[in-house]
Amino acid sequence: MPRDAPARGFPSREFASRTAKAQALMAKQGWAGLLLMSEPDVRYFSGFQTLFWQSPTRPWFLFLPLSGKPIAIIPEIGASLMRQTWLEDIRTWSAPAPHDDGISLLSQLLGPLAKDKARIGVMKGHETHLRMPLGDWERLIGALPDLQIADATGLVQGLRMVKSSAEIDKLRHICAIGSATFASVPEIVAEGMPLDEVFRTFRREALANGADDAPYLVGAAGQGGYTDVISPPSQRPLQRGDVMMLDTGCTWDGYFCDFDRNWAIGQADDRAKRVYDTLWRATEAGLAAAKPGNTTRNLFDAMSAVIAEIDTSGGDIGRLGHGLGMQLTEQPSHAAFDTTVLQENMVLTLEPSLSYGNGLMMVHEEDIVVGKTGAELLTERAAPELPVI
Repeated sequence: MPRDAPARGFPSREFASRTAKAQALMAKQGWAGLLLMSEPDVRYFSGFQTLFWQSPTRPWFLFLPLSGKPIAIIPEIGASLMRQTWLEDIRTWSAPAPHDDGISLLSQLLGPLAKDKARIGVMKGHETHLRMPLGDWERLIGALPDLQIADATGLVQGLRMVKSSAEIDKLRHICAIGSATFASVPEIVAEGMPLDEVFRTFRREALANGADDAPYLVGAAGQGGYTDVISPPSQRPLQRGDVMMLDTGCTWDGYFCDFDRNWAIGQADDRAKRVYDTLWRATEAGLAAAKPGNTTRNLFDAMSAVIAEIDTSGGDIGRLGHGLGMQLTEQPSHAAFDTTVLQENMVLTLEPSLSYGNGLMMVHEEDIVVGKTGAELLTERAAPELPVI
């Protein structure tokens, strides 16, 4: 079981630094503030962490002014927890209130900016969503017709892509927990075990190893390979000759690991062994390419060149890895369309995959942090040959 967990939470200076960086970028853009509504963005600048976001009933808002601390506009039920953060200006209403769920409070806050025809940033782009009713958004903008709305996606995602040392410590810890859990699979899984029981057993093991939760666990098992990587588990017992994959996103203090492992049950055929070896070497190519100054397209190209030994489909799955942090998947994407430049302290997954046989596929995934001169593994590297249970 992993030991020496880092401290939970962050000191106020962590949030002050994040906010100051955002404000400096806003000043360059000529913006008067940022309006944030989604859980990870609100948490990133405030430290407000709760599972209550799983309820769709209430909206939550955080406004970053051009100077000073962020301002929370939230339902009263969250006031006590928000007061435990570094924020001071917390404005609440009794929610749910379908006819005025915080809109009056937002209008009061943003009204002076609208009067000055100021511009504020809102998340509009890829991997974002408007976490409030569209009708409420239209009412808010209708009440503030002179307020200018800019796209803050690049600004916020750009900040979040590069992790602080404290964030990396949390990610390293949850990756160690995930690695320890995967290492125990040969002892807790056996031929004849139904796949849904494998999932339950894995989750119990992850929690016993120190994970706060295991909210993401997908996988599959089939003769010589599997046909998809996102299915819920069936009750089919594991059979000799199966290849089984488990892909987990466990969490610790609000940060995710995200990686998978493959095993053969009883025996592995030559084709499965060759596919596994190809993906292992593709990951090695990704590790070698994960250096500051290279791009995510460079990572994609490096892994794709190895995958092409068997699979020339060009990456039908869409990408070969992504960012990682407070969300299971974050920007950027390792894909032909993404030219994000790698920077020191980016935390990424390397996730090569390929298709083979009659509709079969295999995926391999590791978690890394980009160092000054290259990649550092956060996960315990998978075995170079397909393990057999």
